[in-house]
Amino acid sequence: MPLMMSEEGFENDESDYQTLPRARRGQRRGGLGWFLLGGWEVFCTSCCDCLAHVCRRKKQMKPRTVWLGRPEKCEEKFPKNGIKNQKYNVLTFVPGVLYQQFKFFLNLYFLVVACSQFVPALKIGYLYTYWAPLGFVLAVTMVREAVDEVRRHQRDKEMNSQLYSKLTVRGKVQVKSSDIQVGDLIIVEKNQRIPADMIFLRTSEKTGACFIRTEQLDGETDWKLKVAVSCTQRLAAVGDLFSISAFVYAQKPQLDIHTFEGNFTREDVEPQIHESLSIDNTLWASAVVASGTVIGVVIYTGKETRSVLNTSHAKNKVGLLDLELNRLTKALFLAQLVLSVVMVALQGFVGPWFRNLFRFVVLFSYIIPISLRVNLDMGKSAYGWMITRDENIPGTVVRTSTIPEELGRLVYLLTDKTGTLTQNEMVFKRLHLGTVAYGNDTMDEIQSHIVQSYAQVPAQPAGGGTGNAAMARSNPSQGPKVRKSVSSRIHEAVKAVALCHNVTPVYESHAAAGETESAEADQDFSDDNRTYQASSPDEVALVRWTESVGLTLVNRDLTSLQLRTPSGQILSFLILQVFPFTSESKRMGIIVRDEATGEITFYMKGADAAMATIVQYNDWLEEECGNMAREGLRTLVVAKKCLSEEQYQDFESRYSQAKLSLLDRALKVAAAVESLEREMELLCLTGVEDQLQADVRPTLELLRNAGIKIWMLTGDKMETATCIAKSSHLVSRTQDVHVFKPVCSRGEAHLELNAFRRKHDCALVVSGDSLEVCLRYYEHEFVELACQCPAVVCCRCSPTQKAQIVRLLQQHTANRTCAIGDGGNDVSMIQAADCGIGIEGKEGKQASLAADFSVSQFRHVGRLLMVHGRNSYKRSAALGQFVMHRGMIISTMQAVFSSVFFFASVPLYQGFLMVGYATIYTMFPVFSLVLDQDVKPETALLYPELYKDLTKGRSLSFKTFLIWVLISIYQGGILMYGALVLFESEFVHVVAISFTALVLTELLMVALTVRTWHWLMVLAEFFSLGCYLASLAFLNEYFGIGRVSFGAFLDLSFITTWPFLWKVSAITLVSCLPLYIIKYLKRKFSPPSYSKLSS
Repeated sequence: MPLMMSEEGFENDESDYQTLPRARRGQRRGGLGWFLLGGWEVFCTSCCDCLAHVCRRKKQMKPRTVWLGRPEKCEEKFPKNGIKNQKYNVLTFVPGVLYQQFKFFLNLYFLVVACSQFVPALKIGYLYTYWAPLGFVLAVTMVREAVDEVRRHQRDKEMNSQLYSKLTVRGKVQVKSSDIQVGDLIIVEKNQRIPADMIFLRTSEKTGACFIRTEQLDGETDWKLKVAVSCTQRLAAVGDLFSISAFVYAQKPQLDIHTFEGNFTREDVEPQIHESLSIDNTLWASAVVASGTVIGVVIYTGKETRSVLNTSHAKNKVGLLDLELNRLTKALFLAQLVLSVVMVALQGFVGPWFRNLFRFVVLFSYIIPISLRVNLDMGKSAYGWMITRDENIPGTVVRTSTIPEELGRLVYLLTDKTGTLTQNEMVFKRLHLGTVAYGNDTMDEIQSHIVQSYAQVPAQPAGGGTGNAAMARSNPSQGPKVRKSVSSRIHEAVKAVALCHNVTPVYESHAAAGETESAEADQDFSDDNRTYQASSPDEVALVRWTESVGLTLVNRDLTSLQLRTPSGQILSFLILQVFPFTSESKRMGIIVRDEATGEITFYMKGADAAMATIVQYNDWLEEECGNMAREGLRTLVVAKKCLSEEQYQDFESRYSQAKLSLLDRALKVAAAVESLEREMELLCLTGVEDQLQADVRPTLELLRNAGIKIWMLTGDKMETATCIAKSSHLVSRTQDVHVFKPVCSRGEAHLELNAFRRKHDCALVVSGDSLEVCLRYYEHEFVELACQCPAVVCCRCSPTQKAQIVRLLQQHTANRTCAIGDGGNDVSMIQAADCGIGIEGKEGKQASLAADFSVSQFRHVGRLLMVHGRNSYKRSAALGQFVMHRGMIISTMQAVFSSVFFFASVPLYQGFLMVGYATIYTMFPVFSLVLDQDVKPETALLYPELYKDLTKGRSLSFKTFLIWVLISIYQGGILMYGALVLFESEFVHVVAISFTALVLTELLMVALTVRTWHWLMVLAEFFSLGCYLASLAFLNEYFGIGRVSFGAFLDLSFITTWPFLWKVSAITLVSCLPLYIIKYLKRKFSPPSYSKLSS
């Protein structure tokens, strides 16, 4: 086979070639000179890397041969089948939690300061003033982590100790899930979880197949049909599994849950029996058996099971506000160092100045308050509680309590389509036969045609040759080719839709579970008791439609299928082959033999792009597909081909051979099937509608007005995606849509990007393949252009592509992203985004469990962002800055005190007062800021434009921070100098006076910061004031100066004198009144945008 290279491949090679010199530059160096000039470092590093690699090397996964019921014959050692979700063990718990805490600058800083107090020369106050707050924070964190760990351990233990029946030579024995080994024969009952990856050998169902539920594995709620290995299913009794000598050859463990290749071999008979094994013969761990009892042989355990291999560990998300506060704390630390150096410099660097410098650093450590972390964490928990308690968005769950402020900073919202914007509820809308189309209002015509077609044949049970006349009349291959009547064409089309699918009718049994035989007799086969199970809701919609027009699917097993006509006659068909739908082929097919006439027919349905080349030439298919897609319908093309017995036998032998091959099996099977897919007769085109979720249009409009750019990422085809984008008003009626042409090479991508650059204010629609090519060559240019679009639709996206797009936006725009989806295929996108929202939908709970926030409907997103996002961000910004102000003001007072007292590193307030100041005296009023709101929820929803201000991050910036620093310096200076100026005679009382004025100032500042009063805020203010006054009366010995108090005890008579009261009031007034005046003037002459609306 000659080597061929596409233009794209050539360009790839070229770009690789350009990077080669850089890669090899390091290899050219050599010799003694290089070694002495730093080569030894490289050498040592590579040795260490090599050693680490050897230590950490994972065991390589290999294909395996598994003997039925004989685990001891396995040559290799396979992993234990235990589930382990714990983060730590007994030894690593304390170090692990401490590392997670002290990797933040804030916490590490407090640890260093607290540890310094063990050194006598550096000791400033009592140990408890430093260790109590730090110990409290660590204790809370450790208890929370320990509770989580214990819960995880209990869940794991519960799963690992579930009992299963294991078949042995001596009969059944009970075995724990964690003790199951590769090669064991395990019995799984109905509604029981499958404990390990198994090959399905036997079932109690007569059909030799069973249903399983896989919502824990792939997020899909539809049942999957699984088939037992026919060789073992045919055995007379269960015990015969030990009398045969058989083994399973299985490929090495892989991530993909939708594919499997293996072989089953029985070698104690002549000739040996070989059966190919596919995904239909597997039972993956974590799935649940939905019908019958199954027996399987274990092939993968523990870490090698598909469910564990697919478990991705979500990253720890850190909010933008936390990163901004971390930056500010670093700036404060710098300021603290500078202040300490200035103090030592003013002392003149005398004596042990280095020790004094460190003492000053510890003295001013309150500039960065430890209560910042505590307050913010408690605030986040409060916001989470408020979100879950909001009656307007019932069913909302906060799963990540660390990032509620992110909801108020979003610029990009990336949403899935099916099940998120649409309901994933399919309704059949249109049948097109080329010359005539039928919609909702003309379905009765189809019904009358079907009734007519089958009325000409007397109703009789299946098995006789009664259907011959009708079948012959409608079969195009018999007799001369004449133009068929509309009636026969409708009949053919409906019959094809009723036969070509993977749907199984399920009837609820009324008998006890164990009595399989009598259960069959007791089953209710009435129409009311029948439900349809399939892996795709589209297929169920099609089968329900054929039932509504008179052709009902009443029974299906692995080998046969029965339809009931309007007159009650049963038509039986043998299923010879089924070719399931795959995302590559985009089509599914079935070969059936009519039991009445013996005719073999190959039916196929699929996407128009895949079917266009398979069906005979026609002039209407492409146009009608486009028309239906513009209406938002999902289209399927249905075709058939009649096969002679010889044709089928020839195909069957080639197909069986392809299925047994171990090399390139998928390619050989596809090639065999493709030999049939030629010149098929086009029967009809069907259109199914996926209805929009409630209030999708107003919600998208609200988000767009809020300045949020919405991108729709879907696996659906371009036409349907574009159409849903228009019908949901993601793209407004007046906007142009630029459809990015399919591109395969660098040159094509370049031309298409230039064409797109010339368009202005238009939505972009691009397919996953074209996106891949653009990102390979022109990543920066493409993202830059796409970000200017009001809306972007990416169709035919794989789950990994969705996550890749999220990461691209994060890297190129540095804006906050939010991803919202409802299926297992959206999990990677949700975990990659700064903020992930999951919807509990028809596709299961996987997305909602992996998300940071879980909602029950898409329309709840509007309120979640506009109201709760706004409040969380505004409140946390105010709270964070206020807590910093509280620390800076007391540090300013300390600086003034030290400078007056000849730069002595002596603390102004004793340990108890410092702890009380940060907790009982001011904590409640400051924390009550989490109840503050600048805008009523109704206003925030009515004017979504207010949200745009939040994304600029003006509530917490270096500007606002600087204002708070200036306020702190002004107030701290006034309080300390005021106390010193007014109280020269009673100098020992300076502590009581300045501290009283400080507490009053803080309470007044909270009142100044509040925008909307809540009764709890008022209560907090008065409660704190009461606590302070009580402590003045009862704890007066703490109000001295320094650590020794100079023997000065505060007497109540002094506190109750008028001079004390008026002087404290005067100092407080001077520190607060100017700020109240400034606030009033600002409100009057430069009010914020929201205040104009609320007035």
